[in-house]
Amino acid sequence: MSDPTASWDSTLSLLTRAKAGDSQALDDLAARYLPLLTRWARGRLPPGARDLADTSDLVQETLAQVFKKIEGFEYRGVGAFQAYLRQAVMNRIRNELRRAGRQPPREQLDEKHCDDRPSPLEEAIGSEKVELYEAALQRLSPKERELIIARVELGLTYAEVAEALNMPSADAARMAVGRALVRLAEEMRGGEPPAR
Repeated sequence: MSDPTASWDSTLSLLTRAKAGDSQALDDLAARYLPLLTRWARGRLPPGARDLADTSDLVQETLAQVFKKIEGFEYRGVGAFQAYLRQAVMNRIRNELRRAGRQPPREQLDEKHCDDRPSPLEEAIGSEKVELYEAALQRLSPKERELIIARVELGLTYAEVAEALNMPSADAARMAVGRALVRLAEEMRGGEPPAR
């Protein structure tokens, strides 16, 4: 973006150049009006209506939308473009307020509202087996643990396991996961090899 103070062309001159496709003119218009509009808009959007975007983001997005349709702007004198931009920002603020009004109020969750129900893993193998599973998992090698956690707990496909653990193929991951599961079963039985 060029230094807007280096060439303070008239707004009409910049608009004419921008309508002709001069991207430097658009940059100069943005540099000229972005700080003014951001100051003007600050505080007009209540905190409850803001999500991930703050006021300056809202102004930048509005300018970008206006600049996409700059050919349709009709210059009607000094201050007309600034008034047009202010109205565009105000319309965007009103849209944000309407959108926030349609959503339920946000509430902060606290620690006393934790879900004490069993996890899907606990439900699958039973809460009494979870401790046995966790202890057996800790006795495996780090690689075996990673394989089992990736496939069983995270539910990754064999291709995803291979990619996550830098293995040559999905088949290599499938065989490694199978061996790790056999080792886990042995550890859960107390180190005895599985019956064949």
